[in-house]
Amino acid sequence: MMKRLMKRLLWVGLGVGLCLMLGGALRANEPPNTLTSDEKAAGFELLFNGLDLQGWEQKGNWKVEDRAIARTGRGGGITYKVKKIPDDFELCFEWKVAKRSNSGVYYRPGQYEYQILDNQGHGDGRNPRTSAASLYFCMAPCKDATRPVGQWNRGRIVCLGSVIQHWLNGVKVIDFDYQDPKWAKEVELLRQRGADLASRGAFLHLQDHGDPVWYRSIKLRVVPKEERLDRTPVTPAAIPEAALKHEQEILERMHQARQPKKAAK
Repeated sequence: MMKRLMKRLLWVGLGVGLCLMLGGALRANEPPNTLTSDEKAAGFELLFNGLDLQGWEQKGNWKVEDRAIARTGRGGGITYKVKKIPDDFELCFEWKVAKRSNSGVYYRPGQYEYQILDNQGHGDGRNPRTSAASLYFCMAPCKDATRPVGQWNRGRIVCLGSVIQHWLNGVKVIDFDYQDPKWAKEVELLRQRGADLASRGAFLHLQDHGDPVWYRSIKLRVVPKEERLDRTPVTPAAIPEAALKHEQEILERMHQARQPKKAAK
């Protein structure tokens, strides 16, 4: 009992999760879609076994390819339906894209999206707020930490209470408390897009945006309420003037689309 308690306290004290300890580099001795003994002790579970899509709901346009979930055609995204994502959690996954590819990881109800993108080849890469590892149309990462197209990236999402963190290849690129007034403008952007930041209880969803994308090593654990996160501040990347103008155009289109249609005269 004491040994288990000490191990638990160790994890609470570190509060950074196994995915960070593994770092940005993919280790040759770490097979994909497996859990280490330390990950098991921390409470991680695999959501994809690398062999089949058991537990995942889709319309036949996703398949297992080289031990990864691969988007192969039209039909929509793929959703893990075994259980919903807990309120406080750590989600680790590996992803890669082809040139100009766009996808996303949705982890809470509404528009909570960890953006998956070829930053150099896709137009969304021109705005940090819609670039890879962004909280899409809300919070920009502090830097572009992506690897070249065709290489595997390590994504990580940590949510505890009102704190949201996005990590990419061992770098914490987003860390904010959405209840902090200094992020009010960013939070309003996400609200206008359709997200209620207080919402919880979604199924994990991988987006089909019409482009080739691959996912593997998808791991999830509950983060205890008492766990201390690494809250080292990170500063979101600056948004270029052209991107800000484009955002306003998008918001205006959203606003117009939501207006009730006038009765025909």
